[in-house]
Parts: sequence; C-alpha cells; structure tokens
Amino acid sequence: MTSGQRRLSAAATAAILVALSAACGGTNTTQPAGESATSSGQSAGGQLAGQVKADGSSTVAPLTSAAAEFFAEEQPKVNVTVGTSGTGGGFEKFCNGETDISNGSRPIKDEEKAACDAKGVKFAELTVATDALTVVVNKENTWATCLTTDHLKKMWEPAAEGKIASWRQVDAKFPDEPLKLFGPGTDSGTFDYFTDEINGAEGASRKDYNPSEDDNITVQGVTGTKGGLGYFGFTYFEENADKLKAVQIDSGDGCVAPSVETAQNGTYTPLSRSLFLYPSLESVKRPEVAAFLDFYVANIGRIATDAQYIPLNTEQETKLKADFDALKQG
Repeated sequence: MTSGQRRLSAAATAAILVALSAACGGTNTTQPAGESATSSGQSAGGQLAGQVKADGSSTVAPLTSAAAEFFAEEQPKVNVTVGTSGTGGGFEKFCNGETDISNGSRPIKDEEKAACDAKGVKFAELTVATDALTVVVNKENTWATCLTTDHLKKMWEPAAEGKIASWRQVDAKFPDEPLKLFGPGTDSGTFDYFTDEINGAEGASRKDYNPSEDDNITVQGVTGTKGGLGYFGFTYFEENADKLKAVQIDSGDGCVAPSVETAQNGTYTPLSRSLFLYPSLESVKRPEVAAFLDFYVANIGRIATDAQYIPLNTEQETKLKADFDALKQG
C-alpha cells in the first residue's frame, strides 16, 4: 500500500484527533502541542517516547502500519515498527517476548497458546477488521471468472502435486494453458485458513507452488504469468486491481465476488474471515503501547476504510471497544 493511501488529509487527521479525544472521555478539542494521551486518555503534560513492536501476518501488517502512521501525528517520538513474519512466525516471536503486539490473520492455535503460557506471556484477542481472502488470476485469463470450491481443491490439494499442471485438467471447459500457482508460505495465517477451508485440513496443500510471505511476490508472479493463480487478502487485490482480476467463488449457492458488502454480510463463503491483534498484557502496561492501542481501537473504522480494508460492522466495532475496555481494566 502506498504512503498516500495510508495517510489522511489534514482535515481527516484533525477529525481523527477529535474522535480520539471524545472516545477517551475528553472534550471535543484536540490536545495542545506537546501533550499526549496516556492509556486512560488523560493529558500527560508531555509527549510519550519509546518503541512499540508488532509482527505477524502480512495481511494485517498494512492496517497496523496505517494506524502507526496516523498515530505518529500525535506521538512522533513513539516508534511503531511492523514486521511481516507471517501469523505463525509472529506468534513465535510474540510468545518469546520479542514483540508487544502480534498481528494475526487467523485465531491463535492451542499450541501457540501453550508456548505463550510456558513463557508467561499473557495476551488478549481483538478483532480489528474483516477480510475477503481473494483468489486472483492474470488479466489475460478470460475463462476463470468464477471458480467453485471444488475447482480450487482440485488445484491445491496435496494429491494435485505433480499431476494437475494445466487449466484443462481442472475443468474440461478450460483451455490447455499451463497452471502456475502462487501463494503464501506455511507460516502464514492466510495459508492456514485457505487450506482448512478449501482442502479440508489446515496445512494440507500441494508443495510444488511458488510460496512467499510477501504478498507482493504473489502479485508479481500472477501478473507475469497468463495461467497464473494466487490468493491473498482483499486489501492486496484492491491495491493491485489494475494488474489482476479477482475470481468469483461458488461454494454451492452461486458465484459471489469478494467485496466489502459480501464479506460483511457473510455471502462470500467460505473465504471471508476476521483479522486480529494480540497485545501482550505486560506490554499494555507501558504508556506508549497503551496509547497506540487506544488510538488504533478508537479510530478503527476510519483507519480501516482509509487503508482499504473491510471495516467492522457496528456490532463488531462495539464488541472490539468493549473487549479493549475490559483489557485496560485488567
């Protein structure tokens, strides 16, 4: 996502600051220069300083990065870094105490919870956006406007390895065009979610595809290959819609395109999902971490929309704010 897509206009930034003040129980005015909001929303009489470390899902990373850029308008001395080790790789760092926040494109697994417990890392789960995991093809692909979940399984299941190498092998109506697959690596929550929903078991996938934890590599691969197909989060398709075509998905009730509306109303099945933040409860005790999360949660709708994510609906946003309030209260 470009810097321009992640940055607010001056008017929008001012609106966010007003919203933050109101959300934290302050007056409907922005804070004077040199003051900052602490975790409780009270003026600290001086700017915060320090570092907030986030890592994990490459799908969630641009959203957290956008929140960090907007937050820097308020707290320029707080350095928020956002890594992209994949959801699994991010949880490994998080449970080792290396990061303050873990970005997840799937819920934390039982074995990851156990790893955190073993290191004494306690955390909360916050749902921050909705995603429509998007299957994409090359612009020159004129035949795959809609694919069934059975089509996708035939392409991606472990049994397809070394055997399904042409679009015609997927469906006799498709041309005899070489099929080249691109997608996230095995540390990715997107990989876990897709394999579970399409192939019936998390991690079950053919291995002879082009994996990368960097979704931009998938964009480049599909863009440069007529018979290419890949999958990633909706925001990456939005960013590259001029280069790629999104495929409609038929899970038994007809073809449905990925969109804000279909992800929010549940008709884009089975590839719509929630996106998560996992803050460390110990880290939240630090004022710079608490202030960043305050800002993130208070302005989640505006941040998600500006960063081209699918925002939470009203009920989901209310739950997010309630969950965060409960986190702050310990």
